[in-house]
Amino acid sequence: MALPEEERFARLRLARADRVGPVTFRQLLDRFGSASAALDALPDLIRKRGDHGYTLPPAERIEAELAAGTAAGATLIVLGDPDYPPQLAALDPPPPLLWTRGNRSLLSREAVAVVGARIASAGGQRIARGLAAALGEAGFVVASGLARGIDTAAHQGALKTGTVAVLGGGVDDVYPPDNAGLYEEIAEHGCVVSESPMGARAQARDFPRRNRIISGLSRGVIVVEAELRSGSLITARLAAEQGRDVFAVPGSPLDPRSKGPNELLRQGAILCEGIDDVRRAFETLRTLSEPPAAPPFDPPSGDLDPAFLEQVAALLSPTPTPRDELARALDAPIGAVAAALLELSLVGRATLLPGGSASL
Repeated sequence: MALPEEERFARLRLARADRVGPVTFRQLLDRFGSASAALDALPDLIRKRGDHGYTLPPAERIEAELAAGTAAGATLIVLGDPDYPPQLAALDPPPPLLWTRGNRSLLSREAVAVVGARIASAGGQRIARGLAAALGEAGFVVASGLARGIDTAAHQGALKTGTVAVLGGGVDDVYPPDNAGLYEEIAEHGCVVSESPMGARAQARDFPRRNRIISGLSRGVIVVEAELRSGSLITARLAAEQGRDVFAVPGSPLDPRSKGPNELLRQGAILCEGIDDVRRAFETLRTLSEPPAAPPFDPPSGDLDPAFLEQVAALLSPTPTPRDELARALDAPIGAVAAALLELSLVGRATLLPGGSASL
């Protein structure tokens, strides 16, 4: 059932509000029942906790973003829309929204991500291009991040059969610029995706969120070449946390770009030398693990006692702590602890994390 346009507008506005990330967004929907009700309650809720300067993004800014999307030929999908990608909806938490350009029906098909080094070897690019082509012929959509090197080769290999490019900046931000031609081909024949605002330029902090969407859209992630400290290994870690299969293409120990995939293999990733390894894994193996589910969020009725908020805050540390552990430590209902963490996050005193954990 389609969401009313007023609620879709409210969900975009809530997602663009300061201090509202994906975890907070989902909990506000659970607590208030709709984005419209959450927007009505949010300023007063924050003022009660001592912040009297909080304001919501003006409606005019949201209208300008929607107009920019229309001008760029982009389509907005918000959490709750019928065409919101089912693989992403299963994440904890899912991204509140996606801007798309191209064939968004590809987002609901079974996908495999192919990622790797930006400064890739010729052999690595050939492997990525061949794997992507074979995955496409086998009926899979190929997801990647439009970066130089392995990402570019993966998109090129799957252009004819279906590829999804997930961007760190806005869906209209072509990065790197030398992939402008490939970007246009994907927008015409595949799908370009971003959760960033229209017109936003990619920043370093945006790429972990982008990587989470790449893995979240996919049944499995294949790492072709990557150094030990790389975004591709972050994508692989996120994939494992999300319950996706992680594949690695082995390489020479003499090449630093092989250290990442080889380390993944030591940690239990599935060896990938071709499409048969992917087929075999999907046919005979369960996914590596089920993603951790957050405990149910059952908010209490009425206002929380400020003293209780201070008790919850005192138990937080820089190390993530599950909220059921906080509830046990306080001998308090988990719903009350969850509500306290939500309010602490809105005034900048806590960070809500996937799986029901929180930290300072």
